[in-house]
Amino acid sequence: MDMQFAQLFDRVEPADNAAPIEFSQWVGTWINSNPDTTGIARLVISEVDGNFFLEVQAVGPDGPIAWGKTPIKTLAANPASRKGAGFTCSYDFGFVTTRLQGMIVKGLIVLGQFHTFKDDSGRAGFFVREYFGIQHGRY
Repeated sequence: MDMQFAQLFDRVEPADNAAPIEFSQWVGTWINSNPDTTGIARLVISEVDGNFFLEVQAVGPDGPIAWGKTPIKTLAANPASRKGAGFTCSYDFGFVTTRLQGMIVKGLIVLGQFHTFKDDSGRAGFFVREYFGIQHGRY
């Protein structure tokens, strides 16, 4: 099967020198909108030499749990766009793999979390969606 597109939306004329996806508006510290979350509390998106990274701080029993810094794959709104519309990345903790997917809706990052356990604990894989607002420091 030699497909060039999987849906009509995918059909666009290729650009000769496609510019990188504009993602700088995502850079910053994002705080969970739910102060009672038991999941991810904070996201920090940074840029180094045109590459973007995510650092996660989750809620732990004795304070924040730092997940470390991981590269993110930036995604555009459609195949012809250069405007950043979302991202995806993953963390592998050995016992669980967590895949994150984010998009901005009404000024908030909507973060989908897909957790798949790899150990023999019997825990079911699960999905969580949380919302994050930019830490703006204006008040």
